[in-house]
Amino acid sequence: MMWSGSDSDIARRYLAELLAERQKLGPFMPVLPQCYRLLNQAQNWLSSPSTASGLIVKQTIRVDIPVDLYPNFNFVGRLLGPRGNSLKRVEATTECRVLIRGRGSIKDPAKEEIVRGKPGYEHLNEPLHILIEAELPVEIIDARLIQARDILEDLLKPVDESQDVYKKQQLRELALINGTLRDEGSPMSAGSVSPFHNSLGMKRAKTRG
Repeated sequence: MMWSGSDSDIARRYLAELLAERQKLGPFMPVLPQCYRLLNQAQNWLSSPSTASGLIVKQTIRVDIPVDLYPNFNFVGRLLGPRGNSLKRVEATTECRVLIRGRGSIKDPAKEEIVRGKPGYEHLNEPLHILIEAELPVEIIDARLIQARDILEDLLKPVDESQDVYKKQQLRELALINGTLRDEGSPMSAGSVSPFHNSLGMKRAKTRG
């Protein structure tokens, strides 16, 4: 679609409003993945085809995990979720690849010690951190990376277990996966759709090992 000068201004304002709404939805992304997906599609539409340069770029940003401040908090488990689904949803929603790296990123400590220092595992000598990678059109890559960073930074804020709604949702999802969900008084039955049901064609979320 070709934009005239005035139309282009309208499109830019609309895009700014979309980005603002998407940021507000950040904390609710795990249970509103389709809303995020629609906002991303709208952004892609505004950026293509005639308004896009066609230039694909690759960028990586790093987010440190505050294990030094909260040594007993299970950051990796919170990020991954049941079978890695929580991190996969972040990837599917933002079109970014998310990697957990550094000391403690491998589930088996014994295996981590064995592979430490070997080619490809140099990151194990660094503090625990996240790498967010994207290979996208230049017009949208910054917004996608910022979106992923904001979501992940929100998940890295420790919450008291009794008030951690996100963790409770993950436990519910795990019970649903294992077929052990028991929720008396809830209309959800064994055949119901989980609020975490993945219909986005998610790619795998990865830790090393």
